[in-house]
Amino acid sequence: MAKRKFGLALSVLLAAGTLLGACGSDNGEEAQNEGNNSGGESSSEFSVAMVTDVGGVDDKSFNQAAWKGIQEFGKDNGLEKGDGGFDYLQSAGEEDYIPNLNALARRDFNLVFGVGFMMQDALDEIAAQQKDTEFAIIDAVVEQPNTVSLLFKEHEGSFLAGVAAALTTESKKVGFVGGMENEVIHRFESGFVQGVEAVDPSIEIDIQYTGAFDKAELGKTTANRMYSSGVDVIFHAAGGTGNGVFSEAKERKANDPDANVWVIGVDSDQYDEGAVGDTNVTLTSMLKRVDVAVKDISEKAMNGEFPGGEVITYGIADEGVALADSRGAIPEDVMAQIDEYNEKIASGEIEVKEYPEGKEPK
Repeated sequence: MAKRKFGLALSVLLAAGTLLGACGSDNGEEAQNEGNNSGGESSSEFSVAMVTDVGGVDDKSFNQAAWKGIQEFGKDNGLEKGDGGFDYLQSAGEEDYIPNLNALARRDFNLVFGVGFMMQDALDEIAAQQKDTEFAIIDAVVEQPNTVSLLFKEHEGSFLAGVAAALTTESKKVGFVGGMENEVIHRFESGFVQGVEAVDPSIEIDIQYTGAFDKAELGKTTANRMYSSGVDVIFHAAGGTGNGVFSEAKERKANDPDANVWVIGVDSDQYDEGAVGDTNVTLTSMLKRVDVAVKDISEKAMNGEFPGGEVITYGIADEGVALADSRGAIPEDVMAQIDEYNEKIASGEIEVKEYPEGKEPK
């Protein structure tokens, strides 16, 4: 995997400080009290924070990748966790989005990220009220002059995941497990299907949506049905629900070391999630470099170049999506084929359709 031309090694440096584990409004109240105790003054010239969606900051996926980017930005710029530096508030439910976003703006963070499309309406409302705060939303578009919208070409990275699945499957049956049906997850589905079909259109693709991003039990039962039907590679784009896909694969591998079951992770490198003793069921992960986007926008804002009102999209060509190191699970000859597809997408020779047929946005 070290020879692949597009892979990005994820950093393992984390900024010092403990993560806030409490939910929504409790976090906001506690952190706001700390700000009041310090007189409300920042200890640095620039500060950044984020609000998680319901998946939580340790979802080993989307939110965690965003928090990783903020921590790395903080470390690079000598910031400390808390008011005047970098921080986050965790949302237990959708009802926490508005109070959490508002709390961070009132604590005078210069830049506040809303992580996930589910925060679109809440961030739009708060950005209109807190005009002196700069906001960024991930996976949605908010048309406010003090907000930048960050999108990703998930379909491009998922195409590579589909190629990897098609070149790995022995049963000629692969699966896709999505969370809630929306434009973002439809892009994952679309790219995956196109990647599989580019290698072998005869491969059967089982596509299932669980309707949730935080229900591991649904991911587990869905994966159970797929593996039982003969599927041997599952790509999930389901946030915390995807943890259940890993659980099912690991149980099968633990019960039968010869079981041919694989999982392709999403957003972050989910290699550790697939560990089963001395082996691992993680084939690779489709990296959605939310950490790259978060650091990019934070640096622009800190330097007075905040792209308010703009929509920025990150794809393969600008290292916004990629496949993670497979640690040897994908043979070098297979990686060479994946590399070829990667180069063709980056150059524009292959144009990956954003949405599955019949699921285009209206």
